Amino acid sequence: MMHTASLLSVEPEPSLPTRGLVVRLAAVVVCLLSASSPTSAQETAKTLLPAPVVPVAASIDRAEVDAAVAALDGIVGDVMQATGVPGIAVAVVYRDDVIFEKGYGVREAGRPESVDPDTVFLLASLSKPITSTIVAGLSAREQFALDDPVSRHDPDFRLADPYVSEHATFIDLLSHRSGLATGAGDYLEDLGYDRDTILGRLHMQPLDAFRSTYHYSNFGYTAGAVAAARAAGKAWEDAAEEVLFQPLGMTRTSYRNADFLAHENRARIHVRNDAGEWEARFERDPDAEAPAGGASSTITDLAEFLRLQLAGGMHGGEQRIDPAALAVTHKPHSVSHRRPESAARDSFYGLGWGVSYDDDGRVVLSHSGAFNLGTATNLTLLPGEQLGIAVLSNGMPVGAVETIALTFVDLATHGEQTVAWLPLLGGVFDAMREGERADAAAAIPTGDPGPALPLEDYAGTYANDYYGPLEIAVAGEQLAATMGPQDAPVTFALTREEGGRFTFETIGEGGTGPSVAFFSGDEGGKPARVLLAAYDTQGLGTFERE
Repeated sequence: MMHTASLLSVEPEPSLPTRGLVVRLAAVVVCLLSASSPTSAQETAKTLLPAPVVPVAASIDRAEVDAAVAALDGIVGDVMQATGVPGIAVAVVYRDDVIFEKGYGVREAGRPESVDPDTVFLLASLSKPITSTIVAGLSAREQFALDDPVSRHDPDFRLADPYVSEHATFIDLLSHRSGLATGAGDYLEDLGYDRDTILGRLHMQPLDAFRSTYHYSNFGYTAGAVAAARAAGKAWEDAAEEVLFQPLGMTRTSYRNADFLAHENRARIHVRNDAGEWEARFERDPDAEAPAGGASSTITDLAEFLRLQLAGGMHGGEQRIDPAALAVTHKPHSVSHRRPESAARDSFYGLGWGVSYDDDGRVVLSHSGAFNLGTATNLTLLPGEQLGIAVLSNGMPVGAVETIALTFVDLATHGEQTVAWLPLLGGVFDAMREGERADAAAAIPTGDPGPALPLEDYAGTYANDYYGPLEIAVAGEQLAATMGPQDAPVTFALTREEGGRFTFETIGEGGTGPSVAFFSGDEGGKPARVLLAAYDTQGLGTFERE
């Protein structure tokens, strides 16, 4: 998502709606750089693969890596002391050897159980590079191409534009250039809808320009992975086990939340409260977006994944993933952020990887993951050096995992820390959260709230094709709004502010504090419609009285 010095040039990106920091992380600490311009749909219906990246000769030796590894205890300790993050796990791979694996802190704040290399963490968006690797493996096994149209393998795939529905490829979806908006489908997930329902409603989302814009879309990514699994005649979760987890011995890695919950040795997710204390307040079920954000794993398993990446798909002396297909995931495919007025490098995205270049011209592959509800993770690789680091934590994103990874690379590369990473990145995350709240407040309508009708007049059923029905009922001195899947709906209170303007608290990963329900129109003396401001980011938040 951002970068400075030799690796990252960090600056706030207010143009990206956060949808929780899980969305922005791919553009804030991950350096995303592209060697070629995006291809427009008018020029070609096929995605041209970029030219190979020319490697730079290795310049880090084992002694320099060992010195950086020796500093890790101190680096992690300093970050944990400064942030209070309850638990962290770190692994380092160098030249196909796992040279460091260690857990720090505790699995749950206030409890004694410690983090060790076998503690299972939710990975959030670190699921994406794992997913692109699996899709690459499926493409070679099932003989479909990564630049095939997704609809050829999943006839149910549909977006708002028929041309895009017909021509969007796996590369388009896995590099976030389909035109789907950032966060498309995510609010349906917060409400509890399942994967099939959310993917089936993506065609109602408006699209930006195809192949010439970048928008980080969890469910666009998920659609691509699901289509790849369908090409193999399998469920996504089963395909992942067969193609990657079993061959690599990643026995504690899964895309099923039930598997995560079944582990006794698992890390609870934590948020930091207003008093600065860390609480295991929430649970997070990411099954609906599993390929984009629903994997769980240990630092031991991720070390094996790093070995595979750094060895071009080899693992344990066998070619587990086709090297040509894997190489496509490591190349830049979309421009995530242009900086024409800055000395900082532009940001680019591969397939589930940020692709950037340091001051020495070396390729850097990286990705961060986060849940606002309590997870932050990072992978950073220097493929030309055959060096990689994985960092997992059980706390909401505050820059801790990125600081550890970047400080380690800094020490290995320069022999010293060149940037005070934690205050820099911590400030970025704080600014992003403030920006998210400000964006949500700015989206609240400010028109005439109309007269204050009796509460009973607002009650009724309001229809919305995208979100489903909204039931409004009187609950004492308030209104109760119920929406979501019929078998497990969500109910929240509407408190009158003025006239037909009511406030409610947003929920889930996309929660941004209070928002507004705005009743308007007239149907037989009662409101004809209600706008839920928090759900109207793409103009889909109006519900009409039935």
